[in-house]
Amino acid sequence: MTLANPFRDDLRFERRVPECALVIFGATGDLNRRKLMPALYRLAYDRRLSAGFAVIGVSRTPMSDDQFREKMRDAVQHFSEDTEFSPEVWDAFARCLYYLPGDIGDADAYSRLAAKLAEIDKTHHTGGNVLFYLSTQPSQYAPAVRGLGGADLGQGSGWRRLVVEKPFGHDLASARALSEQLHHVFRESDVYRIDHYLGKETVQNILAFRFANGIFEPLWNRRYVNHVQITAAESIGVEGRGAYYQEAGALADMIQNHLLQVMATMAMEPSASFQADAVRDERSKLLRSIRPMKPGEILSNSVLGQYGPGRVGGAPVPGFHQEPGVEPQSRTETYAAVTFFIENWRWAGVPFYLRSGKRLPKRVSEIAIQFNAAPLAIFNGAAENTAPNLLIVRIQPEEGISLKFLSKRPGSGMNLRPVSMDFSYGSSFGERSPSAYETLLLDAMLGDATLYTRQDMVEASWAVVEPIQKAWRESNTDLPAYPAGSWGPPAADEMLARRGHVWRKP
Repeated sequence: MTLANPFRDDLRFERRVPECALVIFGATGDLNRRKLMPALYRLAYDRRLSAGFAVIGVSRTPMSDDQFREKMRDAVQHFSEDTEFSPEVWDAFARCLYYLPGDIGDADAYSRLAAKLAEIDKTHHTGGNVLFYLSTQPSQYAPAVRGLGGADLGQGSGWRRLVVEKPFGHDLASARALSEQLHHVFRESDVYRIDHYLGKETVQNILAFRFANGIFEPLWNRRYVNHVQITAAESIGVEGRGAYYQEAGALADMIQNHLLQVMATMAMEPSASFQADAVRDERSKLLRSIRPMKPGEILSNSVLGQYGPGRVGGAPVPGFHQEPGVEPQSRTETYAAVTFFIENWRWAGVPFYLRSGKRLPKRVSEIAIQFNAAPLAIFNGAAENTAPNLLIVRIQPEEGISLKFLSKRPGSGMNLRPVSMDFSYGSSFGERSPSAYETLLLDAMLGDATLYTRQDMVEASWAVVEPIQKAWRESNTDLPAYPAGSWGPPAADEMLARRGHVWRKP
């Protein structure tokens, strides 16, 4: 009798892409080349694609099917860092790749797309199922959806779904306007707003960590948690995207979507079931419980900054204003740190510190949960005897969880020192974790919206971020500068120090 390995999740490998066509608008862009196509190739490599699957790339560049396949082959070979390139797998996968040149603003392009989909349905037997992916500039979302509606492509003999990349608007009003435009063609249940942070294995594992274990959930509240820090740090700068980035900034680019979604996942109440709407209802409820700041609170509970010249990895790097495409007087933030409070019975009074920045010392994303100190210090000794207990969830680059606590040193006397218990995905499971886009693409084609953002979540996020944007925009103060390669402006340290806290250095 062979015993099943309890540490292997075979259920995940039973999920396969159903018969459908995937239409990617912006197929010659960076997102498709760097993320989408390598993810699809990996699904093919793992034999997760059905025979009735096809991809249609849509972009303005004139190109044949074979030329598109060759470009995608180059992209997969260059960007699939953890997957062996197999010519046999690629040849089979490439036979389901097609290309349609067309401009998003050209109504005739959608008629040609409809004809192409009908043709592919006959040859690949996709069952009339279509997933449209808007891998384009945000300004093209609404025109693309209008074009799909004009050609009656929002409905058909099978299901029709739409994936929209962030940002979802640039403020609350524009987010609502965008959703209204999407809903002219697609039902809300068929709109999948993608946030790739929610597709990361460790973010998903927060749910399992909390709700599949009886040991941690009783501590997950204001009685035991002192404060929470959520960090998303990047060592790179704007990397040639200065013109785009100065229209977005760290608040909109990272905190309004990624970090608030991570915070909601970490702090939400248990859902009644692991059904998509049940989980998303609890995330939405948490986001609506965040207390919007009053005008007089904002500048003391948020810090924005811009990186100046400095050194990263020992090499000199330019400041934000010296980057190509950035206006010399730009007031766009490359760093943002915000203190949020959740007004519910579980978290009332617990500060949640969120920060994200470019040109910081290292690339790292993590959640650090600091617990309250023991009520009585019975061991005399050095200050390290009072080091706080920390639970650290590492999102990237090395996915895992660490629990830091105090232990007695070997030898005589009750001398304590901090120690750590570590869980690492790589060493514990001995297999690669799927990329976020592998998970999210598969979920969208299966109709599983658990890890996707719903419109009410988008609106709740903008409701707490928009006042911060407005207050800083209307203030006459210059954004604090921080040298590239540092952990941000000193004002961010002062924001925590006022409550007796310090930023953790990952």
